[in-house]
Amino acid sequence: MHIPSVKDQVSAEEWQIRVDLAACYRLVAMYGWSDLVFTHISARIPGPEHHFLINPYGLMFDEITASSLVKVDQQCNKIIDSPFPVNPAGFVIHSAVHEARDDVQCVLHTHTRAGVAVSAQKCGVLPISQQSTFVLASLAYHEYEGVAFRDEEKPRLQADMGHANFLMLRNHGLLVAGKSIADAFLSMYTFEATCQIQLAAQAGGELTQVNPLIVKGVAEAMRVQTGGLGGAFVWPSLIRKIDRADESYKL
Repeated sequence: MHIPSVKDQVSAEEWQIRVDLAACYRLVAMYGWSDLVFTHISARIPGPEHHFLINPYGLMFDEITASSLVKVDQQCNKIIDSPFPVNPAGFVIHSAVHEARDDVQCVLHTHTRAGVAVSAQKCGVLPISQQSTFVLASLAYHEYEGVAFRDEEKPRLQADMGHANFLMLRNHGLLVAGKSIADAFLSMYTFEATCQIQLAAQAGGELTQVNPLIVKGVAEAMRVQTGGLGGAFVWPSLIRKIDRADESYKL
């Protein structure tokens, strides 16, 4: 496909966000978290307009480029013309979070087997791994209401999420909110690992749970672990990883 560059139509700041978001899509595909074309990662563009970028519906995650990302407003109107549509269900979920959370730049949602499997368990996330403690420190749940294409669901999703950064969509999948694209990716990496570990552990014997006091102190542990940088600590190495495979996301 030939997708014309929009680099000369946007600010340098927006272009960098586009490049980082396209890289995030490629990384999600590389790590096996994509579900054909059916999930989304969105990023808010700074400014009072509350515009954000989302994937062109119909493209695989490993096809997405900085220029192919669709810029929309809160009513899903395209700000820059694009031949691609936006998924209504994806728009409802992502716009709900962006609308309620000014502290969030990036929302990442997946339908992985491990994530959906744990979302279907009554117990939800169990405190049985180091990874789970990071999730449990900021975790909320939202009950399944069917495919999320109705605006009437947005207030309930917003209320359930509150100020949490990890949201388990019951019988549906995983969602994370990050102050940056790098933060969101690291959070999903941790969330996905938490679910995979839980399913593997449940296939064995009796489980040992982490002391609740450790969960309470996990925010400081994460700060120390990443040198206070959060996702920015690992993002440069992830960019090098994706660059070694394919740099076309930058177009």
